[in-house]
This record gives sequence, C-alpha cells and structure tokens, in this order.
Amino acid sequence: MKALLLRDLRLALRAGGGFGLGLAFFLIVTMLVPFSVGPEATLLRAIAPGVLWLGALLACLLSLDRLLALDLEDGSLELLLTAPLPLEGALAIKALAHWLTTGLPLVLAAPFLGVMLQLAAPGHLWLLASLALGTPALSVIGMFGAALTVGIKRGGLLLSLLVLPLYIPTLIFGAEVARRGAAGLDASTPLLMLAGLTLAVVALMPFAAAAVLRMGLR
Repeated sequence: MKALLLRDLRLALRAGGGFGLGLAFFLIVTMLVPFSVGPEATLLRAIAPGVLWLGALLACLLSLDRLLALDLEDGSLELLLTAPLPLEGALAIKALAHWLTTGLPLVLAAPFLGVMLQLAAPGHLWLLASLALGTPALSVIGMFGAALTVGIKRGGLLLSLLVLPLYIPTLIFGAEVARRGAAGLDASTPLLMLAGLTLAVVALMPFAAAAVLRMGLR
C-alpha cells in the first residue's frame, strides 16, 4: 500500500495533474470573482464561503479523469486486479493520493484566498475545517466516477456529469459550515453532517468502485 501511494504521488506530480493545476485554477477563480460581481466588501463577504467551496470542488474535478486512465494505458490496472492487495484497498489508496496532491493544497490555500474575498475573520477556521472534512469525500466520489468511465474514449465529460450530482450534498454542508462560521452562528450541526457524509463515502465508495471496475474490465 505504501509503494502504491508513493507511485501515485510521483505520477501525479510528473503528469502535471497534481496540486499545481488545481491550485492554479482555485486561485484564478478566486481572483476573477471580484471582477465579475464588483469590489464591494459586503457582497464579497456574503458570497465568499460559497465561492471558495465551489472553486475547491471544481479544482478537484479537473484531475479526476487521470485517476485510472494512466493505469489503464500502461497496463498496471490489470495487475492491480490480480495483486495480493484487495482492489478496494488499492482504490482507496489511489483516492488518498489524489487528495494529497489536489485536495490538501486547496485546504491549506483556502484561508489565504478567503482574505481576497473579504471573508469574515471568524469564518477562516470554519472554512479550513469544512474543507479538511469535505475534500476527502470529493476524491473518493471521484474515484467511483473514474471507475465508471475507465476505458471510455473521451470520458472526461461523462465523468463530470456523473460525479457533479454526487458532489452536491458535500457542497451544501461544506458551504453552510463556512457561511455560519463567518456569520458567528453555530456551525456544529452542518459540520457533523459533513463529517458523517464523508465517513459514509470513505467507507462505502471504494467497494462500489471496485465492483464497477471489475465488471467494466471483464
């Protein structure tokens, strides 16, 4: 499992689809918002939680089509099916590698980008907590979508269409945590809902992705 994790981290960085692309996209989205809605601090402060969460979600979406495509091209995906490591564990490790190279940098950068959008000071910690809890679910759900579309020519668009509806609950609870925290309200309820959703996704989705992948490669 450690060898697979290190391999995927190296591949993500070498392929250019790791934290650099997602982080650059996140930064561009954050910088463009004031140009589109105006520089009024009150308006930016109100929309900052939703914009930051939506930017993080779309940034995670950018590299999902590479989760299994590279393994299919070089033949290592078939080896994973016959390896001693259960396929469910291998897919969970690949989702972890995606989060480390894409989700984690977004989590660390979000509070700094929140300053650009005039996010209220109390909201920075809540934004950090919500992204830290929610982005692992985005990576695991993305792994399920990648398993559904692996082997399909130009399946990137289909992958986005399949995954985006599954992302909606995470987006709702994550943005609500940041919004309530920025407003000085109690954000514990949506935070617990987000944590429960992430735990359920992490526990169940690797098994669903493995089942779909086995059927797709027969």
